[in-house]
Amino acid sequence: MKTRKAILSLIVGVVIFSIVGDAFGRDSRSSIKKEMSKPQFRGSIVFKHYCALCHGERGDGVARATKLYNSIELDIKDNSVEYFSNIIRNGGKAVGKSELMPPWSDELSEEQMNDVIAYLSSVRNPIRRGEAVFKTNCILCHGIKGDGKGRAAVLYDPPPADLTKSDKNDEYKTNIITLGGAAMGRSEVMPIWGEQLSSQEISDVVSYLKTILTK
Repeated sequence: MKTRKAILSLIVGVVIFSIVGDAFGRDSRSSIKKEMSKPQFRGSIVFKHYCALCHGERGDGVARATKLYNSIELDIKDNSVEYFSNIIRNGGKAVGKSELMPPWSDELSEEQMNDVIAYLSSVRNPIRRGEAVFKTNCILCHGIKGDGKGRAAVLYDPPPADLTKSDKNDEYKTNIITLGGAAMGRSEVMPIWGEQLSSQEISDVVSYLKTILTK
């Protein structure tokens, strides 16, 4: 409930802040739109909701539904864009694989399928997976670069942390993402992401955050 209230407050605040424009040196609407128009980030959302149940969050075939398929190979190996396009659009049977892999063209839009194909090049890489989670959940406050200059940052006191200069270790980052800011003696505006993100997603975000440190 606290998380929902924090997110609702954030949404309302962003609407208000949009009237002010970019006068505070924060991320612009155009920069956010440009970042979120990248297919791999949109594809990560589609993959999470449609593919991870069978193929796993890491694309390694370790998933909640794995036991249902006995010896069927569910891990996603490197392959060509043409191959992925064919199997996603037309199903496993089209490429000599299990017919249990459905033809997603019956359910997903052309854009969604193209986005998933773009994301598959990142699905086995924890840093790239973490970047996708960060870019689709955290940039409104922490900024596209993680520098605390998100579009909504000016609404909060204290402001969101500049993660590029963080001196916190991985355990601390895992805990504050999972439990929220209040549980760690920080701002209660920081949501309890453990209610929405999996432990794997949080681990991936922590891996990504190491790569943006500037000191």
